[in-house]
Amino acid sequence: MSVASHSLRRAVSPWGSYSWGYADVGADIFVALGLVVGAAAGAANVAFLFAGIVYVCVGLAYTELASAYPVAGGGQYFVMRGLGDLLGFVAGWAVLLDFTIDIVLFAWGCVGYLSYLMPFVSATQHPMYHFIFVFALIVALAALNIRGVRESTAFNGIVSALDVVSETTILFFGFLFTFNPDILVHSMQVFWPTPFMLMQGVSLAIISFVGLESISQAAEETHRPSAIIPRTSVGLILTILIFALAYSNLALGMNPWHAVPADAHGHAQMLWQTLGTPENNDKAVVIIARNIPYFGALAALYVPILGAILLLISSNSGVFGASRIAYSMSQSHLLPSIFRKIHRRYNTPVVSIATFSGLSIGVLCLAALQGDNGFNFLADLYAFGAALSYTLVFAALIALRFKEPDVPRPFRIPVNLRIKRPNGDVLFPVIGAIGFCGIFLILVFVILTHPLGRIAGPTWVILGLFAYAAYRKRKELPIFGSSKRDWYAEQRTILIKAGELELLDELTENRLRAETRVP
Repeated sequence: MSVASHSLRRAVSPWGSYSWGYADVGADIFVALGLVVGAAAGAANVAFLFAGIVYVCVGLAYTELASAYPVAGGGQYFVMRGLGDLLGFVAGWAVLLDFTIDIVLFAWGCVGYLSYLMPFVSATQHPMYHFIFVFALIVALAALNIRGVRESTAFNGIVSALDVVSETTILFFGFLFTFNPDILVHSMQVFWPTPFMLMQGVSLAIISFVGLESISQAAEETHRPSAIIPRTSVGLILTILIFALAYSNLALGMNPWHAVPADAHGHAQMLWQTLGTPENNDKAVVIIARNIPYFGALAALYVPILGAILLLISSNSGVFGASRIAYSMSQSHLLPSIFRKIHRRYNTPVVSIATFSGLSIGVLCLAALQGDNGFNFLADLYAFGAALSYTLVFAALIALRFKEPDVPRPFRIPVNLRIKRPNGDVLFPVIGAIGFCGIFLILVFVILTHPLGRIAGPTWVILGLFAYAAYRKRKELPIFGSSKRDWYAEQRTILIKAGELELLDELTENRLRAETRVP
């Protein structure tokens, strides 16, 4: 296979940019709903609300940074530029963990939804067949991404459009025929969780909102990113927030069309209590859909298939995201140069795709060894990587406001405090500070409430740091410091490659004013 160091091609349109994000974030409710309900019980909607507020802050931060710095690395690049090479590596390594888990988690969920129609691939009833199906999906997605981003984007766009219509239809008929506010209030009053359970629910709810960075990671392959990224990001933020809050409230307030099976002790259950069990937590949305009168009979046939396809493209986004981050980190000398090798024919980072798809198969083996707890094991690791990387991204957002105030920002987070300095005023992002506090709190929740996550997650980071130190020492680069870079020249190159000539002129004018400004 021939490889060369070519540039990534710009093949992502506005809908393609949205669908890359939706393919990752839109599928999250399919895997998170059952997990969060199982952990937070009657406060599942509160858990989603807290995580959703943090998600809005995360989304705004990524929108500002990705439109200002349209490069393939996403959060890793922003942290490296704002906080230095070492923390940039930690952020990138945490996101690599997330996307590696993403590949497995959503492929697992894909087979879980298919198992509703094909019980022989159920993870709880036939673990070997389930493992083989998930393994085959990962290999197929790796091959698809080597083929090219344009093919992957077309695949995502069609299914994303179908799923937006489907999820909206489920909510419409669900609230019309089955939602009962009295049941919602009863569920929240009688089944309110302990503080520990609520913290666990919040830490799992954040996985419903992971993936918005896929838009920024595709920025280097997006036409006119400064105009497209803000529109697609804001649209995605609103779409996912509405879906997450609506589904959690519908689940808690649903009067089911069919009788709900009793628990192991013969006691009657609410519908939502069946969602968090190992048998159903990987297919929660279809359980809700089938219990809607009239519509449920049809939904039980097509929702498992559409949900499986959406989860498949989310797994596909994991392959895409991991390869682009590794590519960017290699360009910045945070990973070896082999990861920036580009396929001569398809112009895709083939080595990165193969490496992290292979690692995801290793994670699949670890999850399979957990038995019925495999799905929860993947969710624990996913939550840890997201919380750590987002914490560093908020810190980088604030740092870059001070370090590079003259870089043009086509989109700026609202609500800012003007800080006067002799060499120029700085706008401090209040929402960014709120988001930092919120996501750091979720990181604490993850460490406190997930035994596997607090061991496996930090272990991944520590092993990565050892590898980073060895690589930097071999290349005679600073381990704790940063390589010398001309960020102004690099920003000019970034804007030229993106075709953002107006922003390039604005950058030049801002630089001239800064140089002539009297301290």
